[in-house]
Amino acid sequence: MARVRKKRKPVAEMNVVPYIDVMLVLLVIFMVTAPMLNQGVKVDLPTVASEALPQDTNSEVLTISIKADKTYFWNKGSEVDTDTVQAKALTLDKMIAAVSGVMNESRSQGKRIQVFVRGDKNVDYGSIMAAMSGLQQAGVSNVGLITEAP
Repeated sequence: MARVRKKRKPVAEMNVVPYIDVMLVLLVIFMVTAPMLNQGVKVDLPTVASEALPQDTNSEVLTISIKADKTYFWNKGSEVDTDTVQAKALTLDKMIAAVSGVMNESRSQGKRIQVFVRGDKNVDYGSIMAAMSGLQQAGVSNVGLITEAP
C-alpha cells in the first residue's frame, strides 16, 4: 500500500529570532561606543576680540594671574591691573586661603569685590578649573576671565 502524504499548510508566522539577535548586537555596539563619544575632540579656538566686562565703580577688583608653572599672583585695587603683583602663592591651597581672607575682610568692611582670573596660554584647562573651584570655596560667586586682544 502506498503511503498517503498529508499536505502541510504553510506557516504564516514570522520568525523573529534573527531580528532579536541583530538588535542585541546593535545594542552592545552602541553601549560600547557611547562612552567614547563623550571624550571630545581637540580644536583650535579662533582668536577674537571680546568686549570688556562692565565694572562696578563702587567695588574693588581682585585680579588673579596663573602662570605657566602654576604659581598664583594677585593684585587688589580699584581696577583690573595685570602688571603689578601684590602677593604670590606657590600652591592652590595657599591662594584659596589668601583669597578667603581678602573676601572676609571686604565683607566685614561692607565692600564688594569683583574677581577676574587671567591664565597663561600654556596653563592646562584643569588648572584654571581648579583655581575657579578654589575661588568658589573661598566665597567668590562671580568670576570673570581676562583675555588678551588678538
